[in-house]
Amino acid sequence: MENMTIEEAGQILERLKSELGRAVIGQQEVVEQLAVCLFAGGHALLTGVPGLGKTLLVKSIARLFALTFRRIQFTPDLMPSDIFGTEVLEEDPQTGKRDFRFLPGPVFANLVLADEINRTPPKTQAALLEAMGEGHVTAGRQTRVLEQPFFVLATQNPIELEGTYPLPEAQLDRFLLNIVMDYLPQQDEVTMVKQTTALGEPDLKPILDAPKILALQQLVRQVAAPDNVVSYAVRLCAATRPNTDTASPEVRTMVQWGAGSRASQAMVLAGKARALLAGRYNVACEDIRALAIPILRHRVIPNFRASAEGKNAVSIIQTILKTVSE
Repeated sequence: MENMTIEEAGQILERLKSELGRAVIGQQEVVEQLAVCLFAGGHALLTGVPGLGKTLLVKSIARLFALTFRRIQFTPDLMPSDIFGTEVLEEDPQTGKRDFRFLPGPVFANLVLADEINRTPPKTQAALLEAMGEGHVTAGRQTRVLEQPFFVLATQNPIELEGTYPLPEAQLDRFLLNIVMDYLPQQDEVTMVKQTTALGEPDLKPILDAPKILALQQLVRQVAAPDNVVSYAVRLCAATRPNTDTASPEVRTMVQWGAGSRASQAMVLAGKARALLAGRYNVACEDIRALAIPILRHRVIPNFRASAEGKNAVSIIQTILKTVSE
């Protein structure tokens, strides 16, 4: 495994934004959060309406990171074997001997785009959990280890509900971040339209390869996390749980289910990755605050009263950030 220094890591995000800006206009915060997720060794759920460039963004990142890339279009008839692969019976033309050969599916890649994951039934959604959580799949009567780094970026369309299968809370919790991709500012959209309707496509040059990414992921784990920062992350997550003594009156009346312990781990680990990308040797409370919404928005489940009063997970998290002291 290659070595990587804090100073080198601190330059990567700016290089990434600069090179990626040749293909993807705007979305700087989304790019930063994707980089944090990848270097923390997690998976991301990307939410946004159609036509915002989600697929282009992921393809471009795969090119910049020199990673193998596969896209899976989730549909109602997709089966687990379509993701993992299957065994086929082949006959040797010389000996006439028959044997099974495994044909790997699209999950055997470094970067997997699970497009519209909420369009496939729970059986196929759950089949992806083993790959995401364990780094291997069981297919063809064998357990097969996935090549590292392995990163799943799943997209879902927030405006379509018919014919969809919303991800259950337990499966949502597997994603380190829930990244929301919003509309571009008008000036950025003007630039994007001019660029994408002209001749030619930008030739993106790779910045990192797989060994360097693995080295960065190891370096993230070595970033120091002071006790007060860890305490702050844990208290933020605890404040989302309605059945605890530390919950505010709003949380007790507006939240059906709060974030679990995995959210506390996610906050500290993602905070370390953000600090590393900023060239810092330790994670700070500002990192925790900056990542609180993408880490918690899919883990805090508002109840019916909250929906009736126009409250959502983000507004509840924003209130918690104002009330929980560092």
